[in-house]
Amino acid sequence: MNRTVWTNLAALMLLTSTIRAGPATPGATDIDGSHSRITVRVYKTGFFSVLAHNHEIGAPIESGEVRQSENPSVELHIDTRKLRVLDPEGSEETRAQIQKTMQGSDVLDADRFPEIHFQSTNVEPTGADRWAVHGNLDLHGQTHPLTVDVILKDGLYRGSATLKQTGFGITPVSVAGGTVKIKDELKVEFEISLVK
Repeated sequence: MNRTVWTNLAALMLLTSTIRAGPATPGATDIDGSHSRITVRVYKTGFFSVLAHNHEIGAPIESGEVRQSENPSVELHIDTRKLRVLDPEGSEETRAQIQKTMQGSDVLDADRFPEIHFQSTNVEPTGADRWAVHGNLDLHGQTHPLTVDVILKDGLYRGSATLKQTGFGITPVSVAGGTVKIKDELKVEFEISLVK
């Protein structure tokens, strides 16, 4: 290769690395993935549900950004394959079985749909350091609107939202002839820390 081609190639590589390193939106701050996470609470129903425990599932927030300006916004990316069944009440064997079912084709189908993505469309103040964040959630190959209640406390954005699995094409798991079933509605909680 001649010197001009090498120079152009080096400039292109430098430009690409610079673009990837910074936030995608001017004035945005990256989410600190190592200190940000979501927790999904899955509840049981059915005749024998009192004999079964609810599920707690956690995952880090892979990446994202928050823009704090006149037009605030938030974007989150979660790797579906990193969701983990925590269930402190369950045995290791039970957690492993639930994990396999959750990641499999009957529920999240994580190989086909490896990312969960949320992009806000409007942020509405609801009080001091409180907001209703309206946006679109991409889950299981479908996109639907979702509203998240958010509060800023101790330097962390904390919040929660509820969603129905069937709204995203997921059929809630049922066992023992339907005497123990997963409720359609899930509660999603999160804590977000920003890169300082």
